[in-house]
Amino acid sequence: MLEEVERWLSARSWSVSDRPIQQLLSAKNATGQSVSVVLPALDEEATVGDIVTVIRRELMLRAPLVDEIVVVDSGSADRTSEVAAAAGARVVHRDAILPRIPAVPGKGEVLWRSLLVTGGDIVCFVDADLREFSADFVSGIVGPLLTDPGVQLVKAMYDRPLGAAAGQGGRVTELMARPLLNMHWPQLAGFVQPLGGEYAARRSLLERLPFPVGYGVELGMLVDALHLVGLDALAQVDVGVRRHRHQDGRALGRMAAAIYRTAQLRLARGHLVRPALTQFERGVDGFEPRTYAVDTEERPPMTEIAEYAARKVA
Repeated sequence: MLEEVERWLSARSWSVSDRPIQQLLSAKNATGQSVSVVLPALDEEATVGDIVTVIRRELMLRAPLVDEIVVVDSGSADRTSEVAAAAGARVVHRDAILPRIPAVPGKGEVLWRSLLVTGGDIVCFVDADLREFSADFVSGIVGPLLTDPGVQLVKAMYDRPLGAAAGQGGRVTELMARPLLNMHWPQLAGFVQPLGGEYAARRSLLERLPFPVGYGVELGMLVDALHLVGLDALAQVDVGVRRHRHQDGRALGRMAAAIYRTAQLRLARGHLVRPALTQFERGVDGFEPRTYAVDTEERPPMTEIAEYAARKVA
């Protein structure tokens, strides 16, 4: 590991207990910063309501740390929107945001559009499939941004069990993302959960970043933020244990391909390769190929969108 990364680990890796909630409230009042929490959601009726309920109860009613909770529904076929609204979130449909640009499927697409329907100086992203959710996931990663003006982006770090097996979650992280970062962006090798969906950043940074529309958004954001603001502006906070719904091997393969493509675009812009992944399923006549397109589209920095610029002027 680079000496720079070892130094960063000691200076920019914290625990949620390092910043008590009263310290965060004092910093928020002193600086006047507002906080938005965004949950990208697709068919998450089983979990989204509990997450919204915990954030509202712990970080809006008991301690006024969060100013708004926005659930962006990306086309759910279940009752995700109704459950989220009943729990107290403002629900916005992905397709209703910036209709001039037709939406495409993907998590990064939803996160990018969320900048247009939130107002916080600090934007905190939380996946909507978390179980046994703790408000520490929000307060932990928002804390450094409220208390340290030099910090621009904070990732959550945590244990990721796979069923009853401790530490076996995050398979795409260990098999794809971590090797890529260690080989090509070794300054980012200190991130425990580089692909984790829980992170917070200053709007002033997010609005300058391109957003891969799919699964590559977390890796792309880390790499681009490193180049834009430097390693010392990035940080991570230990928030405990993350429990969520796990995907099967084929879905993880598609995720890994999108992440690899995101990395490849950043390593060599314009180097064309086949942006597709072929996997195999056993059929009546043996193994049959299934080919899937890999997300390659990216949205430009939000500062380049006329509607966003007009909103800031207004």
